[in-house]
Amino acid sequence: MTKELKFVDTTLRDGTQSLWAAESRIGMVEAVAEELDQAGFEVVEVPLMPYNFKKIARELKEDPWLLADIVAEKMPNAKKAFMGEPGLVLFELLETPPSVAKLFYDLLIERGALNRVQTMANIFGNLKTDFPWFLPYLRSKGMEIAHAIAYSISPRHTDEYFAEKTKEVVKNKPDIIYFKDAAGLLTVESLRRLLPIIIENSNGIPVEFHGHCTTGIADELYVEAMKLGVRTLHTGIPPLANGSGQPSVLTTIANAKYLNLDHNLDIERIQRISERLMVVAKTDNLPIGAPLEYDYSQYIHQVPGGVISNLRHQLQAMNLQNRVDEVVEESIRIRAELGYPVMITPYSQFMVTQAAINVATGERYKVVIDELIQFAAGIYSEDSGYLMMDQNLKDKFLSLPRAKELHYEPVADIPIKKLKEQFGGPTLSDEEFMLRYIMKGTKDIVEMRKAGPYRQYFSASTPIVQLLDKLSKQPSITHVQIQGRDSSLILTNN
Repeated sequence: MTKELKFVDTTLRDGTQSLWAAESRIGMVEAVAEELDQAGFEVVEVPLMPYNFKKIARELKEDPWLLADIVAEKMPNAKKAFMGEPGLVLFELLETPPSVAKLFYDLLIERGALNRVQTMANIFGNLKTDFPWFLPYLRSKGMEIAHAIAYSISPRHTDEYFAEKTKEVVKNKPDIIYFKDAAGLLTVESLRRLLPIIIENSNGIPVEFHGHCTTGIADELYVEAMKLGVRTLHTGIPPLANGSGQPSVLTTIANAKYLNLDHNLDIERIQRISERLMVVAKTDNLPIGAPLEYDYSQYIHQVPGGVISNLRHQLQAMNLQNRVDEVVEESIRIRAELGYPVMITPYSQFMVTQAAINVATGERYKVVIDELIQFAAGIYSEDSGYLMMDQNLKDKFLSLPRAKELHYEPVADIPIKKLKEQFGGPTLSDEEFMLRYIMKGTKDIVEMRKAGPYRQYFSASTPIVQLLDKLSKQPSITHVQIQGRDSSLILTNN
């Protein structure tokens, strides 16, 4: 068989975001990084976006720069990637000075933790004109650039739209184009219609496919994508596959065999990674991804799995977990009123955040997030859909007192030296400054450091196969504890 297939592994980034509310602990990544590096993946997504930094420092009480060092050290060969943008934080696209964004990328690239940046073509319009510094900067650093064309269903997302969007993307000269179905909305029929349009207009740029299992048919879509000529697929490793994440790489290669397509993956290594992640899931009581039944509601609300995962997590923290359905229903109304933005980062977060506020306050748009005011002013380009926005709602947003306080153009660049003065002084290391900038001060960082060393899951001298063998031979064992930085194993009997 021809070894044509290549794979982008999404386990640690999209997998954890879709299934575990982005819970990528340092010890978990450390436990599988070397195996992932040598498993034969074309690309491995890593959880090092600024969003991950916030999650890791604030909630997991771990040092994200240590995670970056471990990724660089233990994955020297893999092409490492994440979703990137000109701004650092989703809700601060305009507020991030280019000097800060460049420093963040520099710190990851220079330590060897990043090789590829995946951008969202449906969000920023033409990156050459909207953020003219971004793509030249990434190219100057030797980054592979992958532009995602995100699928969506609405009155304005026609076949012609996707043809024109592909032509627009080609003008940016990315290395890769990938068709991204973040909310799991594609059907076999729509894929057969649209994927050839994207490939035809790609001007020879390789096209990858990225789907989610949210509606229960992603495995079938991956087979169809292979039939249509796609040779690079985005997949996850169980337990961080299926559910609202990507299809399992194991299922995908099993199906590919019957299309006479082969691969260069090391299946034994992938099985070991899966076994280790399964222990992490059970240790921390995290969901184990499983195939979902067909869910037609996904085609109505179109909220991506990662957003739903984090919404449930955050509403539970506020003791509002019983109102998830209300928030989702409200997001449907908001999307129509806004002109049908594609339901993908950051639009999906904007709409769900506003929906949660509307539900919590009991009054629609009593409080309006800044990003929707800016959205109404058109800062996200014509492609966002704002030209179809309900005119009365647009007028309401733009007449709010807050609208006069906001700005609608990217901020002027500011030297890092000057910014450091606001966060502790010129002697701050670049890493410490960046962490304080992302976390908006030192409070969360102090709490993170109080928590002590990160938790390790396995001893380097205790392979997971030995651990599982011990457990299978001793049914009286009811508890497994990894103790201390040396990760000594404690087996507790009944």
